[in-house]
Amino acid sequence: MPAKHLFEYAVLRVVPRVEREEFLNVGVILYCSSQGFLQATCELNETRLAAFAGAHLDLPDVRERLRSFERICQGRATGGPIGQLAIASRFRWLTAQRSTIIQTSPVHPGLCDDAATTLVQLHAQLVG
Repeated sequence: MPAKHLFEYAVLRVVPRVEREEFLNVGVILYCSSQGFLQATCELNETRLAAFAGAHLDLPDVRERLRSFERICQGRATGGPIGQLAIASRFRWLTAQRSTIIQTSPVHPGLCDDAATTLVQLHAQLVG
């Protein structure tokens, strides 16, 4: 049986009104050190979010903030200074507690054979 790889993940959430602490799951970020894997998947159901958040939400801003998670995960210059950090540091920075419209859940560990496949499965379970 092939060796399992330790991974960590967090759920990306849109929190339209931080003071109410209500959120909508919109993505997953997964880090697997042994596979050199860091990736975020996002799916913004704008109809559901509009019903949940009301008219005061700036959807283009939310989309851009989610894209920034993806760019930082890629680790290129387009990810800005944070995108230039080591892969583990990028994951820790992205999953740090913050009080803003895009937040992450606590980090959860697991074991997987393939990080990319696990990311797809988690996204389907937690966001889809």
